[in-house]
Amino acid sequence: MKLNKNFTLLLLGQSLANIGDVLYMVSVISTIFVLTGSATASSFVPFTITSSMFISSLLTPLLIGKVNLKWLMAGTQMGKTILLIILGFMLIGITASNYYLIFLMIGLIALLDGCANPIRQTLIPHYVNPKQLIQANGVAETVTQLIQAVMWFIGSLFLIIMSSQQLVWLVGGLFVVASILLCLLESVNDKRTQPKGKFEQIKEGWLTLSNTPVLRRIAWIDCFETIAGTVWIAAILLVFVNDALHVGEKWWGFINGAFFLGLILGSVYCIKYSSVIENKLVTFIFVGSSLSFLITILFSITNNPIIALLLSLCVGLFGQIKNIPQQLVIQTSVSKEQLSTVYTSLGAIGTGIFGVGSLVMGALADLLGIRIVFIISGILLAIVSTIVHKNKMLFVRNIEQ
Repeated sequence: MKLNKNFTLLLLGQSLANIGDVLYMVSVISTIFVLTGSATASSFVPFTITSSMFISSLLTPLLIGKVNLKWLMAGTQMGKTILLIILGFMLIGITASNYYLIFLMIGLIALLDGCANPIRQTLIPHYVNPKQLIQANGVAETVTQLIQAVMWFIGSLFLIIMSSQQLVWLVGGLFVVASILLCLLESVNDKRTQPKGKFEQIKEGWLTLSNTPVLRRIAWIDCFETIAGTVWIAAILLVFVNDALHVGEKWWGFINGAFFLGLILGSVYCIKYSSVIENKLVTFIFVGSSLSFLITILFSITNNPIIALLLSLCVGLFGQIKNIPQQLVIQTSVSKEQLSTVYTSLGAIGTGIFGVGSLVMGALADLLGIRIVFIISGILLAIVSTIVHKNKMLFVRNIEQ
């Protein structure tokens, strides 16, 4: 795939921003743990971020149509840069008595992140030839998952050679470069007719989801998949490794890494065989969801850590083989002008349900046992494959963008 200038700038800008996001999160979690000595206090970092991104997804439609998508993307990154610099100065005088101020800053940064993520997904169809959408989505997912897989490990190494505050300053430099790259993007034409009232703006994406049959099904799929995916968060997976597999914590890292490797391999497969996938979108979406369900069930009953490692890789692999074709269905189900509000609504569903689902699955793990929650996850994925199978005529490319 030949990457055009705008897609390359978008990919580079977002990649640097994503690297910075992981590094600053490592820094913040480390700082809070050192100040408080509490793992519970540290665990509130992802909770704060998820909650803020949910609020942002609800409010972002108020800006869409009033601000050009390119400048909305670049502006949120510049805003994150300013907030991060403020956070860097705050860390100079932060103590155990006022560390709660850190949560205020990361909440504000996450508000801007919640705006940027759906805009990035919306901009890809504007910058990429329609025939290359599968490949473009695959490239973007590959880079994102590589960053997630590698940077958490590298971030902990950075803390060995520099302080948390110095790491924040490094992230500030990455954010500055990311902001410059995103400012170089070409503006896109947004011909949407803006609704008059604020409430109409907020509900526009939800109405589009409701009125578009395939998007309505995808919204339900996202609900079930998000709840199912909460079993793969660190806290629950670590309990599975200790209580079900009876092996050391290092296996948590191996199994978690295998999952990310599966995601990367799935993305690479979609890039290489994009033309085949595009001709059989519903087949790949159905097969991916069905195999994810079966493999998750097998994962829940295995006692062998090596088999668990391979199954974790396969969950990531087939999950991604399903997700990338599904992105094409979303991107071609409505006009480009409607995509931004669609993605903000889907983002609100994902972040809102993930926060609640994580708490529910954690409680069920304590109440029913760790293997049961993975079985529940598999059942939810079985429901997803059933939805796809019953509505297979809808999962096609509907609009040539």
